[in-house]
Amino acid sequence: MKILRKLLFPFSLLYFTITSIRNFFYNTGIFKSQDYPKPIIVVGNLNTGGTGKSPMTMLLIEALHKRFSISVLSRGYKRKTKGYIELSTQHTAEEVGDEPLQFKLNYPNIPVAVCADRRFGISKLIDKSELVLLDDAYQHRKVKGSYHILLTSYGDLFANDYLLPAGNLREPRAGAKRADCIVVTKCPMNLSDDEKERICQQLQKYNLCPIYFASIAYADFIHSSDNKVSIDYLSDKRFTLVTGIANPKPLLEHLDKLGMRYKHMAYPDHHPFSDNELEELRQQEIILTTEKDYMRLKGNLGAVPLYYLPIQTIIQKEEDAFVQDVVQHIQSYS
Repeated sequence: MKILRKLLFPFSLLYFTITSIRNFFYNTGIFKSQDYPKPIIVVGNLNTGGTGKSPMTMLLIEALHKRFSISVLSRGYKRKTKGYIELSTQHTAEEVGDEPLQFKLNYPNIPVAVCADRRFGISKLIDKSELVLLDDAYQHRKVKGSYHILLTSYGDLFANDYLLPAGNLREPRAGAKRADCIVVTKCPMNLSDDEKERICQQLQKYNLCPIYFASIAYADFIHSSDNKVSIDYLSDKRFTLVTGIANPKPLLEHLDKLGMRYKHMAYPDHHPFSDNELEELRQQEIILTTEKDYMRLKGNLGAVPLYYLPIQTIIQKEEDAFVQDVVQHIQSYS
C-alpha cells in the first residue's frame, strides 16, 4: 500500500492544485456562492466512503422536525433518473436513491427531494420550510451553507488521510476550516477521555470548532414490510446478511457479539443489484440487511423473508449540546 501511495502521489499533487485553486476562488469571492435568507444546514465529509452521513441526517431530522418545519435535499446517488424530484412514499430506490427514500419513508410528512443541482433544488424547497437540510454537500461550494457539520470516521480521520488518488480525501485537509462543528463518527461506546483528547489535538490543527463524538446504536428489533420482531428471532437460525454499504465491519462485529450464525454477501456501497444477483438472493432462506439496502431489495425477492436492522447515531455525552448549537443557529435567522 505504501508503494502504491508513492506511485500515485504525483497525481494527488495535481488534484491538490486543482481543488486548492477552486476553494481559493470561492473563498475570495471570484467564484460566487448562492446565499439564502433561511438556514441551510450542510452535512458532509472530506473523505470518500461511509462516514455515517445518512444516520447523522436522520438524527438531525428527528431532533429538529418537531421544532421547525424542515425539508431535506439530497443528490440521490446512483438513481436512474435525472433532474429535480420531490419524493412520495410510492417512489422506488431506483427512481430517487436509497438514502432519500429512507428519509421519506421514516418521515413521510417532511418534504424530501433529490437534485444534482443543489441551487435549483433549494430554490424549489426554500418556500416549503423554515430550513433546508443538505445531505452530502460539503464540497458543493455553489451553495453558501449557513452551518456545516463535518463528519470523519473514528479510525479513519481526515487528519491522517491523503488526497485522491493516493488517499481518500476529496479536498485538502484545510477544507475543514469551513466546518462549524466536527463529529467523529462510528466511535466505540467506551471511548476514553484520553483518546478523545488525542483525537481533538489532531483535528484542532485544522479547525478549533466544537468536536463531538458519535457512536452507532443498533436496534433490538428487526423489521420487515409488515412485521417487527426481536433480533433474538434470528439467534437459532442460519441467515444471509446482505450489505451494500461502504463499511460493514461494525455491523459484523455487532452480530458476532450477539453470537449470530450467518453468511455474509457483501456488495459495494449503493450497489444496484442485477437480475442474476437478485436471483441468487432468492435462493436464500432468510435475509437480513441494512435499512439502506432494504430500500433497493424490497419487492424484488419474492417470498424470501427480508428483514432490516435499524441503526441510529448517538452523540456521546453531549447530544443536547450538539442539537442546541444547531437550534441556536437556526433561531438566529428568525
